[in-house]
Amino acid sequence: MQKIDRYAIWNNKGGVGKSTITFHAATRYAELNPDKKVLVVDLCPQSNSSMMLLGGGTIGEHHVLSLCTLPTPQTVVGYLSTVIANGAGAALPDPLKFISQISSVNPAIPENLLLMCGDGNLEPMAPAVTGAANAPSLTPTMQPWKWVHQIFREMIGSFASQFPNNDITVFIDTNPSFSIYTELAISAGDKLIVPVNADDSSRVATNALFILLHGQVPPHPIYGSWTYAAKAASYGMIIPQIHVIVGNRLTQYEGAAGAFSALSDATADTLFHAYCSTPSYFTNKGFHPTNINDFRQTYSVALRDFNTAGVVAAHLGRPLSQLNGGYHLVHGHSIQVNSERVAECQRAVDSLMAMI
Repeated sequence: MQKIDRYAIWNNKGGVGKSTITFHAATRYAELNPDKKVLVVDLCPQSNSSMMLLGGGTIGEHHVLSLCTLPTPQTVVGYLSTVIANGAGAALPDPLKFISQISSVNPAIPENLLLMCGDGNLEPMAPAVTGAANAPSLTPTMQPWKWVHQIFREMIGSFASQFPNNDITVFIDTNPSFSIYTELAISAGDKLIVPVNADDSSRVATNALFILLHGQVPPHPIYGSWTYAAKAASYGMIIPQIHVIVGNRLTQYEGAAGAFSALSDATADTLFHAYCSTPSYFTNKGFHPTNINDFRQTYSVALRDFNTAGVVAAHLGRPLSQLNGGYHLVHGHSIQVNSERVAECQRAVDSLMAMI
């Protein structure tokens, strides 16, 4: 039986490296699993992961713009607007008409990795999507809010049906703000990859993440019933579970033993407390951590030495496996990348792959 894995990369905080992690996770996963079809769905209006995948830098920007300006955009906006224009109950459009074979423009990318490109028009389109979701239900069986929120979940199922002999893995890039298109991205995922900064600033974002996905206890007396958490629960929709927390940017150095921690103590404490009170917010790893150290080992991974090698590789649109040591031109500046740092960065990404 075909297996479909759906990972949304999201945190209610900017600057934690969601798009860079999406690029490296998807490319490395595709390299390690050549028999699987791997799809990136870029639901962030900035389209950074799309730009990286399509060649990086100005080359990637050019390819994204080309896809966005087609008569029917070959992007998430093209797909979303087509489905909404056709209306609930209409047959789904062929998702392959909106999906790009990345290797045709960037040969550094494995052939089994495909992309539904991001599109800056997600932002101006948002009110129309919200309007469609909040449209009155004309019959008891019509559920406009649920229908709109499951558009990309249904798209993934339609995509998978065209490759019955392949398992499917999907990585969904998101925007930090919990706008309507982020709600659609979250609704398409089963598991969350949560990037955090390894400092205390991620603690507040972590608390916000739980409230946005699962609601406040007790619910707010005025707007509680209008939230995504309340509506998704009322329709019996799947709320993705936290699968792995990725400590990106600055990792904490802990003592002479050379141990690096993915999470600050405050962020780890917040997450572990949530795990202890509601384990169902997290995926079942077959092991029930009973202390914070076991929790860190089970659910978190640190992307050490990611700042230079990882960012340069993404800017050039190359997986780490194809990044050589030496000098590389990034935004007009010559940046030196040490081969040992590339290897360490690759090992860090592989440690994330082991968690997936």
